[in-house]
This record gives sequence, C-alpha cells and structure tokens, in this order.
Amino acid sequence: MTDLERRYLRLLRAYPAEYRRSRGAEIVGTYLDLAAPNRRWPSLADAADLLGGGLRQRVRATGATDLMPGVRLAAAVALLTATALAGVWVVLELRPAPPGFGEPSVGPFVSLGMVTWVGWLLAAAAQALTPGRWRRRAVAVALLLTVALVPAAALTGLPRPPLFVLVPQVGLGLVALGASREWSGWLRVTPLVAAVTGLAFAATSSSSSFAWSYRAPSGVLTLQSAAMVVLAVAVLFGAGLALRGDLRGGWALLILLTPLGLLALHPLAEALDGVPSAFLPSWRALAATAVLVVLVSPALLPVALAVRARLASPSKPGPTWNAPR
Repeated sequence: MTDLERRYLRLLRAYPAEYRRSRGAEIVGTYLDLAAPNRRWPSLADAADLLGGGLRQRVRATGATDLMPGVRLAAAVALLTATALAGVWVVLELRPAPPGFGEPSVGPFVSLGMVTWVGWLLAAAAQALTPGRWRRRAVAVALLLTVALVPAAALTGLPRPPLFVLVPQVGLGLVALGASREWSGWLRVTPLVAAVTGLAFAATSSSSSFAWSYRAPSGVLTLQSAAMVVLAVAVLFGAGLALRGDLRGGWALLILLTPLGLLALHPLAEALDGVPSAFLPSWRALAATAVLVVLVSPALLPVALAVRARLASPSKPGPTWNAPR
C-alpha cells in the first residue's frame, strides 16, 4: 500500500462504516487513478471532496435530505445580511470625529475596518458579475479580511471595529460560504442590492450618534435590528415552507441561530449580566454570552439530526456515490 493510498483511506473515514465497506475500494481506486504520478499527498480539492462527500453521506443516512437545501437557504440569508451590514459600516467609517475630539482614526476613516467592509462590498459585486466558482472565493476573501483585522490592529496600533461587530460578521461569513454557485440571474444581484440598501439607509440616517464610534447607540441598534430582520425572515420562510411539507426552512433557522445570537449579543448579555437596558453590559458578560452562543447553538443541529435519524426508515436506500470529475 502506497503512502497516497493510505492517506486517502484515512480521509475515507469521513464516510459511514457501512458505506466504506461497500464502496470504499471503488472510491479510493478512482482517486488513485486520477492522481498525478509520484503524488504522495491528496490534493486539497480531493481532500475537500472526500470530506464533503462523507458529510453528505452521513446526513443522507439520517434521512435529512432537505438539510443541504436548508444550508443553501441559510447561506443566502447570511450573505444578504453580511453585505447589508457592510454597507452600513462603510458609511460609519466615512464619518470620523472632527479634529480635537480626541477620537482615534485612520486617516479619513474611523478605523481599519474600512478595508474589510469594502471587501464585503466587492464580494457582493462578485456574486453578480463573476462566474460561479469565484463567488465563494470572494466571500472567503472578505471573511479572511474580517478575521485579519484583529491581528492587524494589534500590530499597527491603529483602531479597529469592536469584537461585537466583527464576531457576528465572521459568523455570517462562515454560513455564507455554503451559498449555491448556481443562483439565477435575479438572485445573483440580491447581495449587491442588499449592500446598496445598507449604504443608502446609513447615508440618509439623521442620527448624529451614527458617527465616530461603533459603540454609539445607533451602532448597537443596527446589529439588533439585523438580528430581528434575519429572525423574521427565517421564521416566515420556515413556516411557509413547512406548510408545504418542506423542512429546509427549519434547518436554515437552526443554522442561522449562531449568527443570530451573535448579532443579538447585547440584549442577551444584558439579560445575563442583569443590568438595565439603559446601560451597556460588561465585557465579561459579552464574552460569556458569545461563548454560550457559539457552543450551544451549533450543538442543536446534530441533536436535530439525531432525532431525524431515529425517525428515518432504516430500510431506505441512500443515493449512489458519484465518481469525481
């Protein structure tokens, strides 16, 4: 057995044991036939394909065939929310404090966040203008820019958006990576429309507090409003689809619970901290609430899958495996 075959077999553990016994040799043999000569490690594309196929097969074994459509629905909602928020934050970045107020800034911008928010606007444009394979890459780049803000600010000493703004954006971006690459024409422009809507809404805002700082009341309210809109959309979609016997809306709601909780971090932390709504919660309450959201919300999905598996018929055959192209 070669090193390459051994490593493919390790990746094959992503599939259920019964599936590995019946199809494992065929799957590994196909990948070995397609591998370049003298290759010792599976390519990243092959590894992602095997891990993704194993995950899909495990999900199919539970009978939750509507989970992947639910993932795509949740990704679409997350992408629209992320790009709309980016439009709002771009306007805030363009409103630094006047000289003499003692507020730090980065040239004409409030913080380093301007680079990230422009990245999200470009990702929205990429959804409408680029081929399918580039759309997910554009979202991944915007997500990496969001994560990179924290070390970049630490290294340069320049201001950045607070974590309660960045963490929900990361949560939305991770979910948005599951968006379908085969959107129809009018769906492709919806992220760009959402971004322009966010820009227009913030630009026409008459609130003088929507400037200088993300910690202003209007900045916190923006996140809470986004959480309420996402929740309303997810619930309406879920209820409407459930009436037709389609459960993908329910799966989408479960997947969106994590970014939803992060968007609503302030009211949740206020409840945990026991402070009146007129005061901001402590950073400890915010951190503890974020940890709870990140731990508890994703755990509900495997619980739901386990329940679905118990209800699924054990005799129901799964779809056949498709060889890699």
